[in-house]
Amino acid sequence: MPFRALLRSEWSKLRSVRATWWCTGLYLLVVGGTGWLAAAGAGTAPRADAAVATAFTGFGVGQLVLVVLGVLAVTSEFSTGTALVSMTAVPRRTRLLLAKTLVVAVWCTLLTLLLTVVCALAAQLRIAVPGGIALLGPDVLRSSGLQIGAAALVGVLAVGLGAVVRSTAGAVGVGLALVAVLPPALALSGGQWEIRLSQALPALRVGEDAFLAATTTWQTGTAVIAAWAVGAWVLGAVLLERRDV
Repeated sequence: MPFRALLRSEWSKLRSVRATWWCTGLYLLVVGGTGWLAAAGAGTAPRADAAVATAFTGFGVGQLVLVVLGVLAVTSEFSTGTALVSMTAVPRRTRLLLAKTLVVAVWCTLLTLLLTVVCALAAQLRIAVPGGIALLGPDVLRSSGLQIGAAALVGVLAVGLGAVVRSTAGAVGVGLALVAVLPPALALSGGQWEIRLSQALPALRVGEDAFLAATTTWQTGTAVIAAWAVGAWVLGAVLLERRDV
């Protein structure tokens, strides 16, 4: 099967599942709604990047929905038994997983791109900043680009975990623990090694900043998420090739 046809097939699978649209609607509502409420409540900010960071607050919670979305894209086929059909049609399972990952990552990217525009607009209209906020200014574009990249990587991580664990509940549990439970819990403990361990976990990002976790530079935070996403995906691909259906 040509790879383009495989991508179309995976998109058909993703959009035909009701959970995809529930996750999509919830992601848009949580991030967009929280962004406007946070911007309205802030009133003023000293700089454009601070105002945008305030409006991006909802991404910290919203990305949890992307974890569920990415996991379900994989595990729903195993729970319904359609994975056998897919693997029969596409014997090269890594190729199948790659197509599924690209579809999920692109969907996460498009949704987050839309939401960064919505939230940046909320910051521009609702937060008073000296000199104003230019939607195409470097501060806004940098924060938006980092948020979009982080969301895509979270989607890849979730797909990888789904392929490794295969159970929806198990994969979602592991994913939420990695990105939302362990990083802040370790950071709040106050110990030096706990903080370092927190920084080594794929904590959710809100623009340039970690969400409720130990602070890092955006370069370090992005590299950590990317490493976990690639590692989980590669492990998932290896196990997918070696396991029986």
